[in-house]
Amino acid sequence: MTTVTTPRVPTARRDFALLWAGQSLSLFGDQFMTLALPLLAVTLLGASAAQAALLPFALFLPFLPLGLPAGAIVDRLPRRTTMLVCDGVQIIAFGSIFVLAATGALTFPLLFCLVLLSGSAVVFFQVAYTSYLPSLFHDERELHRGNTRLALSESTAKAVGPIVAGPVIAMIGLAGAVAANTVSFLVSVLSLTSIRHKEERTAAVERERGWLRRDIAAGLRFAIGHPLLEPVLTCGTVYVLFLSMIETSLVLYGRDVLGLSTLGIGVVVGAAAAGFPIGNILSARLIRRFGTARGLVVAASVSVSGIVLMPLFGSYGGLLGTLGLVAGSILHGVGDGAFGPTSATQRHTETPAELLGRVASVQRFLIWGAIALGSLLASAAIELTGLRGAVWIGGLGTVLCLPALFRRGIRAATLGR
Repeated sequence: MTTVTTPRVPTARRDFALLWAGQSLSLFGDQFMTLALPLLAVTLLGASAAQAALLPFALFLPFLPLGLPAGAIVDRLPRRTTMLVCDGVQIIAFGSIFVLAATGALTFPLLFCLVLLSGSAVVFFQVAYTSYLPSLFHDERELHRGNTRLALSESTAKAVGPIVAGPVIAMIGLAGAVAANTVSFLVSVLSLTSIRHKEERTAAVERERGWLRRDIAAGLRFAIGHPLLEPVLTCGTVYVLFLSMIETSLVLYGRDVLGLSTLGIGVVVGAAAAGFPIGNILSARLIRRFGTARGLVVAASVSVSGIVLMPLFGSYGGLLGTLGLVAGSILHGVGDGAFGPTSATQRHTETPAELLGRVASVQRFLIWGAIALGSLLASAAIELTGLRGAVWIGGLGTVLCLPALFRRGIRAATLGR
């Protein structure tokens, strides 16, 4: 069954506001898990730092086997219904973690499996979520404004969430933080059910033998063969692979290397994302001044510069190391915050409507799969070189994304050919 969407202009902004509000709160709740899950594993379950680094791996691992099939499946399903089902799975997963932790029955294998279940729901939710917005807005400016606002919510959650999570966790405990995240998914469900926009089904399409494989292949051919989309996807994959090594290690790096308290860790992790809202807001101006291709190159360069500074400043330790780490992270956030909505709008405008889900799944498969592999690499690097070594490898590795970006259509558009 395929679906097409007919936007209802009078309700589009109201529906987007509901989508935006629900996801903003859900994203905010997710940031509690940035601190809570590794600390829960280490303090409550007695896990090692290397084991704790496996939790992000469990969350993003499902993108490897499920990422591409999810796009083909979502393109044949109502996207809002898909998001609702996925939110329900999240409620079950994190609700179970809360109950098991509160009753003392939680073990690391159980935690790993429940995070894995959550990650499987994230796969389908993200594919549906990132391909839903074009059904509400057809105008490119409105579309970019919507992408910018969604990115702004994500970056604001990353900036403020960990700062708030530190004292909140201190008050309600690690299990309470998990419960708060569960409630955020309940709010997401309520906001999605309040959206009036309906996706209209077309006539049923026979699912002939091999349809899934052919649909996946069509999405892959388009994304990989596109001269503008492919360099951006490759750049993002390399970038995220190494960035995730830093993000996976950052909480324990702050505790064990910089000697910070839970509140201090929250400030460091949150401040590291403070540049994202600035980049989100500047993204439209960046496109107007430089064009999309040049804007992407500028944004990526700024982000990588900030990331490289993170292990450099962190190596000094003490107050100087902490402040320098935050400063480098903010610079990285400005670049990343501008890159995200710009690349999302480019993907939406360059992709036919019937391929949106599949191209989104290719993007998520590569990017979020890279997070899983990066988290696994971080675990190995921590075991072999320690937390300092993992952060250095991640920081220097992100430089490789720049030559991956400056190719094909991006290179030609940047040089004006």
